[in-house]
Amino acid sequence: MPSPEHEFLSDAALQIMQQVSRSGLYTYKEGARKLFDFSCDLAKDWSKAISGQTLWTHNRDGIDKDLRTLLTDEEVSAAVYIARHSTTNKARVGEIVSAYRNSPMRDRLSRLRVFWIPGDFDADDEKARESTYTNLKEEITRDLLLYVTLGGLTADDVIRFATSTRPGYPVVIISHIKSHGFDNMTRMARTLGISTPILKEEIQRLFVSGTLESDYLTGGIYRLSERGHAILDLCARLHDFLDGTLGENSEFEYVAKILGIDYRNVPIDLGGNGVGYRLVGPNTYQFDYENPSAFLLNHVAWAELAGAVDWPAPFFTLPTI
Repeated sequence: MPSPEHEFLSDAALQIMQQVSRSGLYTYKEGARKLFDFSCDLAKDWSKAISGQTLWTHNRDGIDKDLRTLLTDEEVSAAVYIARHSTTNKARVGEIVSAYRNSPMRDRLSRLRVFWIPGDFDADDEKARESTYTNLKEEITRDLLLYVTLGGLTADDVIRFATSTRPGYPVVIISHIKSHGFDNMTRMARTLGISTPILKEEIQRLFVSGTLESDYLTGGIYRLSERGHAILDLCARLHDFLDGTLGENSEFEYVAKILGIDYRNVPIDLGGNGVGYRLVGPNTYQFDYENPSAFLLNHVAWAELAGAVDWPAPFFTLPTI
């Protein structure tokens, strides 16, 4: 029979993934457990299966069986191992991972995520449960959910996208490419009302930053990368914030802060193209050029004014205010 710690950690993993889905960045559905301790499907315009095992009282052979089960299932997009921290357990996991690196199945290691839990964790201790859940939520969100649902997006990626000095252009460009594809630079420039040289410069910047991708090393025919789709989804939720329809969405705020987006501290009182400008004196406003969040919200506001963006809908029903 599983220990209380084993049951708590397996249930916590599913609760965390379901809870963070309230951000609207993906949908959650518990999956068939089959041979796993927990399993779920995360979906956007794709579906990815996440399965996991929990190690608490297993012996050496149990660890080997757990990892073999996780890594041999071809349907799994991400394999999660929540494990009790000990020198023996870490050494055994390391041995198995090293063995897989030297096998034909080495490519499957990229889907494995191991989360270590302090060895003295006691599921009967309420404070220990709270602190363990909090720490596990941050680790799973940062290292697993952002990898699976947001294409590995990082705070640095957001900064590189946001710090264009041409308000609204990055958002308008990626929205257009998502909706209409990319065929010709001149035609796209004419459609968007942007000069061809400026469009080329912005697209090259988005390509180098990983927001756009191409089958060619130097670009040419572009499409949105997974990170590009994720950034557009984030911008759509920020658009909801600006027009007052986001509501109190603590889970989106949590994910946004992990990505360095502190949108609630950006001045938006002026609205429209005044988003991000702070009052610094009598009738004097100044844009916060050192704040990537201000840049990002200003891009979203300008893109809305341009009326050229198909804002992606959230992947859940928004809460009522």
